[in-house]
Amino acid sequence: MAAEAVVYVRTLYPQNRRSGSHSHRRLCSCIRACQPSNDKSKFYKELGLFSLRKRIEDTVMNAEMLAPSALEAEEATRSKQEEIINGYDLWDDLNRTNDSLLKLADSSEVVDSLKDLQFKAEEARLITELAGKDVIDYRLLKQAYTASVDIKKSLDKYKISKLLKGPYDAEGACVIIEAGSEGELSEIWADRLLKMYTKWARKQGYNGRVIEKRASKIGGIKSAIIEFESKYAYGYLSGERGVHCVTRSSQSQSQCDEVSLAAVNVIPLFLNTAPDLIIDDMDLDVSYIAASKHKHRVIESVCIQHVPTGLKVQSSGERSRFANKMKALNRLKSTLLVILQDQGISDITSIDRNSIVNMWHEETRRYIFYPSKLVQDVKTGIQLPNLNSILDGNIEPLISAHINTRQAGDLG
Repeated sequence: MAAEAVVYVRTLYPQNRRSGSHSHRRLCSCIRACQPSNDKSKFYKELGLFSLRKRIEDTVMNAEMLAPSALEAEEATRSKQEEIINGYDLWDDLNRTNDSLLKLADSSEVVDSLKDLQFKAEEARLITELAGKDVIDYRLLKQAYTASVDIKKSLDKYKISKLLKGPYDAEGACVIIEAGSEGELSEIWADRLLKMYTKWARKQGYNGRVIEKRASKIGGIKSAIIEFESKYAYGYLSGERGVHCVTRSSQSQSQCDEVSLAAVNVIPLFLNTAPDLIIDDMDLDVSYIAASKHKHRVIESVCIQHVPTGLKVQSSGERSRFANKMKALNRLKSTLLVILQDQGISDITSIDRNSIVNMWHEETRRYIFYPSKLVQDVKTGIQLPNLNSILDGNIEPLISAHINTRQAGDLG
């Protein structure tokens, strides 16, 4: 087709063919360039549609393969929980009853989500078939793709949730971010991490609240606390604990790399019960500091130190001294429970103070901006080139890698 077009031009302008006029050459070049470009556009469009349909069909197939067996297993678990509840008097042991009812509610929630997954998979398959009949309906195809994205997220969440077997993995999470001592750059970096986690929560549909934030003068933060009141948040985010290091290498060999640090601590946020730990009041040193004003009242920040271990926690985000004290005490209990788990002990008096891991001594991740953008996860060893995507909250590959690595370690 392109060759025929060139001949047609030469027939119209025979005087220009030999003279090699500029206008003739430019017209021929345009026709040569434009005609194959249209063919390429059509080819790439068809290739994109094929790839899109293939992704939708693969996701639907995975859902149709997994959901029936998973649903059968989860329904069996729910029936077992119902039998346990029906097998004894609910008033005999209220703690046991409460635990059994929570497990039954969890099982029912999983069953409902799998049924919804099956419905969405069937819907996406039918929509894809309709979209491909006769003339392609792009609106229907877009609808099918949106449904397939939701299906994949639900599948991934279900698969990961089956790997989260830790005692606190099903709880919410309290994420504490602290800027390093490098000054303004570390404070800006800490704020970037805060945005990364809040964006991740928003994309996952999690309820994430920034309940405390100490802003710096230059737009960064000195520290911040986020609470994720969503199931499995602790299981997902516990691998984020440690130092997050950003490196901006200088293009000049005479200058050193710019390194900024921020530490992230993650502790369980108990959703349905209070932390199950008794602490002797004699082991606590409680202090109060005037933090801010709220409706003509001075709100006091509460700091609690656990004397035997030296651990310190504080709270300033609540509206009263008592509420801040209870919040700080629960954070201390959660921190101690994690330490008990790490040290493999059950008695708080047996904690080895010297073996408590300092989060500033545990490197978790490196974010490199130059010479190439790269994210290196120290704990799992994986490297990802999409740095900007990670900082935009797309940290699922890192979370999944950590959970799989932890699962492999448990099996080993």
